[in-house]
Amino acid sequence: MTTTQARELPRWRTDDLYAGLDDPRLTADLAALREEVAALEASFDEVGVRKGGSAATPETLARVLDGLNGLLGRLTSLRGFISSFVSTDSRNALAQQKMGELTTLTLPLGPLRSRLTAWLGEQDVEALLAASGVARDHEHLIRRSVQRAKHQMTPEEEDLAARLRPSGAGGWAKLHGNVSSQLTGEYRGQRLPVTALRALATDPDESVRRDAFGAELKVWQDAEVALAAALNGVKGEEGTLAARRGFPDAVAPSLLTHGIDRETLEAMQGAVERSLPDFRRYFAAKARALGKEKLDWWDLFAPLGRSETEWTYEAGTRFVEEQFRGHSDRLGDYAARAFRESWIDAGPRDGKRGGAFCMGWQGDQSRVLMNHNPSLDSVSTLAHELGHGYHNLLKAPRTPLQRETPMTLAETASIFCETIIQNAALEQATGEERLYVLETQLLGHAQVVVDIHSRFLFERAVFEKREGRDLTPQEFCDLMTWAQRETYGDALATTHPYMWAVKPHYYSLSFYNYPYTFGLLFGLGLYAQYQQAKAEGREADFQARYDDLLSATGLADARTLAARFGIDLHAPDFWEGSLDVIRGQIAAYERVSG
Repeated sequence: MTTTQARELPRWRTDDLYAGLDDPRLTADLAALREEVAALEASFDEVGVRKGGSAATPETLARVLDGLNGLLGRLTSLRGFISSFVSTDSRNALAQQKMGELTTLTLPLGPLRSRLTAWLGEQDVEALLAASGVARDHEHLIRRSVQRAKHQMTPEEEDLAARLRPSGAGGWAKLHGNVSSQLTGEYRGQRLPVTALRALATDPDESVRRDAFGAELKVWQDAEVALAAALNGVKGEEGTLAARRGFPDAVAPSLLTHGIDRETLEAMQGAVERSLPDFRRYFAAKARALGKEKLDWWDLFAPLGRSETEWTYEAGTRFVEEQFRGHSDRLGDYAARAFRESWIDAGPRDGKRGGAFCMGWQGDQSRVLMNHNPSLDSVSTLAHELGHGYHNLLKAPRTPLQRETPMTLAETASIFCETIIQNAALEQATGEERLYVLETQLLGHAQVVVDIHSRFLFERAVFEKREGRDLTPQEFCDLMTWAQRETYGDALATTHPYMWAVKPHYYSLSFYNYPYTFGLLFGLGLYAQYQQAKAEGREADFQARYDDLLSATGLADARTLAARFGIDLHAPDFWEGSLDVIRGQIAAYERVSG
């Protein structure tokens, strides 16, 4: 896509919040937020919210939680507005300055949340729930706090860890984001952003893909010292804190964060490992279709088949709205509103971060960032991110604390919406277009099952080795190659040793990987139930229960919510059933790819 084409794609609206970063109202609201943070600190001190503090009463609990909810609600809009500039232009000095200001003034929130966890963890939970409506409204938060409190350091250590994070792991993550968003590489006589180089992986010409891959690797190699320092910094801090908090390994904290237990993770991972030979059949079929014995890394995203549909951004928005409306008017109306009210920043450009995300904005609104290219995959990404926005819409009536959703459940609506789009495209496809759609589906599934598992293996190994010392860039590359060989097996002739530098997930939450697999397989399981309900004339009942589940993802853990649909997350059969859907797609792909 040319720069001119990128400029023609829509950008998200921001002036409904503030006229700009220099708007006096933004300055005033940041100052007001600083005062509100100070007031909340004073309130915590007065109530005795700390380890060994005063016993909670219905009145003091309401004061504390109402104060925190109010502050978090206002923070969402402020952070969203400033992020909308930082994420689309990392060179915007004023945006970086404002984000630094926001980060500094909200520093006390980390220690306050630690104090709240310690305080709630010591309460007589059953008595508090019986006496307080506010407690009952936030029961999941309270019970989760009891679990988390068991793994807290001393109050002084928790306070220090929270205050150091922006200049520690948070600072390293910011460095990775800023550096990687500004990288460019030499490709056939011109300099291209690294995001543009990566986008060439979808070009039908293998020489283009191969040369772009070589140029991309050179970019990451040139930046490897800074990015390796960032990854060492992030994982060093996280590993140290996990050990000091008494967790048995680096995976354990992520289980609390992501809202599942180890039995669920092991049941899912076991099914994933059993599915790897099936995915290798897909890779082998794709290699044959490309006239190769084995795929090279630059072939993974190579297009196959031919689409009779022109997947422009405009065509994609029409298709998404139409298919969403086929599921429910509410979902269709949501998509129409997002397009009409300019909630989406669609096109790639220099300084804009790669990938895609959805963030809360104000009220029931969201904002979606993506880097569109004319493909079904990109339209699926649009549907995926709008699924997150629809999830935000359904959670909007809840308090901010009730809306806090673990990543595992946060992917439910997005995967469901993505599946709606891809299945609709497959139903309409014939001939070469059917291969094109199946390729799009399986490419995405392979990334979320196979590649994500390689990222899990890599991160776990990094934590283990990082206990002893910093790792060199070459060691990160070696571990990445090993992890890819473990999952892709002999299906690939070449690997991508610098994926540790590419993916921002390694620099934020620990194990920001397997929740995507959970989301895919849980979403496919729910979608299968939706199709059955539709066939039996129970579609409206399913939609109501599904929307209720999405609205409640901050009110219960994943296993409890899954049980509403008769799903046991500890049972391998559930995970195998979802993977069987993908196995069926692989078999169809083998037939149509020749």
